[in-house]
Amino acid sequence: MTQLLSSKDIFKIALPIMLSNVSTPLIGVVDTVIIGQTPDPSLIGAVAVSALIFTFVFWAFGFLRMGTTGLTAQAVGAENKDEIIASLGRSLLLASTIGVILIVLQQPIAHVAFSLLGASENVELSASEYFDIRIWSAPATLINYVILGWLIALGKSKLALLLQLTLNCSNMALDAIFVLALDYGVPGVAWGTLISEYFAAALGFSLVFRAQQTLGGRWDLSIILDGKKIRRNLTVNVDIMIRSLALILIFTWFTASGARMGDLTLAANAVLLHFMSVSAYFLDGIAVASEKFVGEAFGRRSREFFIRSCKLTTVWAVAVAATISICLILYGKDIVNFITVDEDVRAMAHEYVIFAALTPIIGVWCFQLDGIFIGATATDKMRNSMLLSTTLFFLTWFLLQSWGNLGLWVAFVCHFIYRALTLAFQFSSVSRSVEAPQ
Repeated sequence: MTQLLSSKDIFKIALPIMLSNVSTPLIGVVDTVIIGQTPDPSLIGAVAVSALIFTFVFWAFGFLRMGTTGLTAQAVGAENKDEIIASLGRSLLLASTIGVILIVLQQPIAHVAFSLLGASENVELSASEYFDIRIWSAPATLINYVILGWLIALGKSKLALLLQLTLNCSNMALDAIFVLALDYGVPGVAWGTLISEYFAAALGFSLVFRAQQTLGGRWDLSIILDGKKIRRNLTVNVDIMIRSLALILIFTWFTASGARMGDLTLAANAVLLHFMSVSAYFLDGIAVASEKFVGEAFGRRSREFFIRSCKLTTVWAVAVAATISICLILYGKDIVNFITVDEDVRAMAHEYVIFAALTPIIGVWCFQLDGIFIGATATDKMRNSMLLSTTLFFLTWFLLQSWGNLGLWVAFVCHFIYRALTLAFQFSSVSRSVEAPQ
């Protein structure tokens, strides 16, 4: 079976994911441009603040995509068609439940979020209108995560791309209609997002049922509600959620620490973080391919296929990361100059651009090992690695805080190294477990 996995197989999964990732930030750009046509400048801030809240809230539940991919890929490798369907059913139940809970808890969530952000009264008033509408999209948003992960596990990444493009394009079109044509303002942006999420979910279900007809398997409630399988699903997803929350904490602390150093530092760091975001779009594509093929290896209980999957995806991930880092080293300052015209921000960003440029080649090992561990559903090991790395990040920052922004960047880059080392230390035990019953 090993010879069946090729570089072409890797990029059949990775390229659509990369394109999907790159398309997503366009929503924020288009929203800003559209709402920017209105005469009140506070509305731009309201959309930005509201979108930031939902980015963090929904990012915390990104485990629904990753967990679904890992568990379903193992069922694919085992050629267990009923379990492929059942893994989707369990994840859909979990996503729907969490979505409803978020709606029920919308008031305390809004109170905490707006208290932490501390926006002006005008901005918060408009942002609250956005929040009160968009929160009702939570079930559809989380269901879309699940369907996306399931399609990836089946190797149907083109359908996953179609789902994402449909979501993004309908969102942008509806925003334009509601704001520019109907003059609904900030609520129009929220309604556009809400409707597009449910429209994408409807499309997602149609893709699921079409895939099921080709795949076979059956919707069996007794299999879906199997207690042992549900506990495993919950364990995997909770582990990934803890890992994601720790990662959010690090990024939030990095941003907040820069803000405490002044607006100039905050702005320069924000510019450089864009480099890392774009890098992540590409590296995430190959990491997702790792999730799928490693998951299949565990389903087949084939150590040979596991090693082949790890080697091939890692070679391409490192090649992509090295290319990005080289480009940023050579042209990073020019990119900074394109992003901002402020000379002071440019000067500070130029000073630290080397850290952002080296992050892809340093961080690629984290992306890859995360993908491998998710495919192996060794999420407890990934969770422990992230918790230890987060502790070490704060320790490093504490020791280097007298260095100012330099110390902050060193600690930030070191956290990638800590994650890579702690995951690599556990890789051999994951490799040995491939042939064990799942």
